[in-house]
Amino acid sequence: MAPQTKKKLRSSSSRTKRTTSSKKKLKSTGKRRTSSQKKGSGISKKWGGLFWGLMILCLVAFGYYLGKQDRGTPPPGREHRKKVQYLQKSTPPRHQHTSKPHRKSPSVPKHRVSPVVPPPKKLQQHVKKKVSPLPKQTQRTTAQKRELQRAVLHYRGGRPKLVIIIDDISNRRQLHRIQALGIPITPSIFPPSELSMTSYRLARGLKHYMVHLPMESGNRQFNTQYKTLKCSFSKTRMRARVKEIRKLFPSARYINNHTGSVFTSHYQAMYRLYGMMKKEGFLFVDSRTTGATQVKKIAHAYGDDYIARDVFIDNIQTVSAIHRQLKKAVRIAKKRGYAIAIGHPHEITMQALAAAKDIFRGVELVYIDQIYKHSSDLSDNLTYF
Repeated sequence: MAPQTKKKLRSSSSRTKRTTSSKKKLKSTGKRRTSSQKKGSGISKKWGGLFWGLMILCLVAFGYYLGKQDRGTPPPGREHRKKVQYLQKSTPPRHQHTSKPHRKSPSVPKHRVSPVVPPPKKLQQHVKKKVSPLPKQTQRTTAQKRELQRAVLHYRGGRPKLVIIIDDISNRRQLHRIQALGIPITPSIFPPSELSMTSYRLARGLKHYMVHLPMESGNRQFNTQYKTLKCSFSKTRMRARVKEIRKLFPSARYINNHTGSVFTSHYQAMYRLYGMMKKEGFLFVDSRTTGATQVKKIAHAYGDDYIARDVFIDNIQTVSAIHRQLKKAVRIAKKRGYAIAIGHPHEITMQALAAAKDIFRGVELVYIDQIYKHSSDLSDNLTYF
């Protein structure tokens, strides 16, 4: 053979060897891949089986727990059975058949309304304590009744009535002089002031008296009096003063103003004070120290009759002048049915009153509270403010 042919044969044999070796390699890698895939699928099958096994166990355990709960509910007790039996006895069936005995069963027919089972006694007692039925008319305390009373006059019919008020009472000597006259005279007592810080004690034991409250006037000297009420006071300050008066005079019913020409002519301030006094159970009597007073409008706005002074009896301090003023008051009383005269604890005033018995003929001297209707005479259906 020629050398070239030999070379060709050698190269072809080497190529065939290479192809056979590469085929062998491919077969071996394919076998390895299939074996690894088989191993992976086996592992996933094992984990899937474990998961589903656990799920089945959980479901079984949950079902067992539910069954146990159902078994654990106790049967109805004696109280429940007694209630059912009582209801069956009290509500007999509509159609009773003589042939078949009526079965006492807790089941109710569809067409019948189910009876309401009353709650246990303990629960009923608890409910009674907490929720009480509303009364037809709310009971008011004595303070509330006093607050809600209207100022209604009771002067019509009978003899004309004359009220005499003596202002500026601050000591026991003045009070004894009034009491020594032996006629119905209403003392109007100062709250604690420079004249006496214990003047409020004079009211103890008195049935008929008033409070003489210092209020702002056009005179600066009068406005310096202890705790004089002023229009510029705030609501809280004004309310505190009224509450203080109530504490000092717990049984007081009537208040009149000492001076107060500026305050009583200031509508807003007077309206506010009037309402506060009513809340504390006071009725206001206007001393009428100014012709511009707004108290009449305010009293009517609150549904009250307007009560005010008709005559000052001792502006001129002589017996004859005081008697003239008393005669004027008597004429007003005879014409209108009542009159209010105001004086002061001067010695000359006491002498004039002691000598005025003839002037008082034809009128009835009364205390301030005797020209008002009593609370029993007032209707419960009045509108209060």
